[in-house]
Amino acid sequence: MVVNVLGAGSWGTALSLVLARNGHDVILAGRPSDDLESLAQRRENLRYLPGFVLPESVLVRDIGDPLPQADFTVVAIPSQGVLEAIPLFSSAPIVVVASKGLADQGTGILSDLIETAMPNSKVSVLSGPNLARELAQGIPTAAVTACRDEVVAETVRSAFNCSTFRVYITEDIRGVEIAGALKNVMAIGAGMSDGLGFGDNTKGAFLSRGLNEMARLGVGLGARLETFLGLAGVGDLIATACSTLSRNYRVGKGLGQGKSLESVLEDIGQVAEGVATCKIGVSLARKHGIEVPLMETILAVIEGQIAPRSAVAKLMERQTQREGLTRASFSSE
Repeated sequence: MVVNVLGAGSWGTALSLVLARNGHDVILAGRPSDDLESLAQRRENLRYLPGFVLPESVLVRDIGDPLPQADFTVVAIPSQGVLEAIPLFSSAPIVVVASKGLADQGTGILSDLIETAMPNSKVSVLSGPNLARELAQGIPTAAVTACRDEVVAETVRSAFNCSTFRVYITEDIRGVEIAGALKNVMAIGAGMSDGLGFGDNTKGAFLSRGLNEMARLGVGLGARLETFLGLAGVGDLIATACSTLSRNYRVGKGLGQGKSLESVLEDIGQVAEGVATCKIGVSLARKHGIEVPLMETILAVIEGQIAPRSAVAKLMERQTQREGLTRASFSSE
């Protein structure tokens, strides 16, 4: 197949490597600031994913240049830029959303934005415990692709599936996308816990309650509960919240160590989706009357309203609720 990949960061580059290794022709489109000339000549993304040579079947293009006709287009750019980028791939028959975040327009859900702007295209989502460097290394992992059209889901699965990347399918496009976005917020919280010097008990408790919160908000936005117990939910949450390769984890750890958000992001040098997604997620939760105390607290730390250690103390003083997810828990308690 021929596949266009929008986004020459670490994630877009890693996905391009998987597709090329599977025998597909890939057009990797990035911004001039992504050092495209070096990427094209050196065949290596020295800025975002050094150490991996791009096969000759990967062509590097400027994202502003016309893209060739392709079997499908992968969107792997920061979520806040997706709406603006839609004209670049508006003729694509199939769009695979690989960006993991929420937008500050419309419902906040990227697939909704694309479906509204491109009613004649089929939209799929790809997500799971897929840290870019490990994916490029060929370390075994799995993912899930979601689409309401099973033929499209099978097309995307067959393009990516290989001996080191096992791809499942589902119809719950909203659940896969929301889970992939919200786990970045929880990864910030997990990093914050480690930055404060807390132990595994703290992080285990935080992540279990965080998964509960992700699921409650997701179901309130039309997702299926079981999706949050699979690869896009708990799988991606564990990988992202426990790895120093995760940008969002590193943001949280820096905040926990007393660093400013600006200095942490400058050190990382790439977009950490959880920062913007946290604010949007809280806004959506308030709109739908869903209680999200962890996200509210993480947002307060990000915005400098409370110190990380004080935020933890405030959470620990909250009145405990009945454990478990019930239909009643999907509304404000």
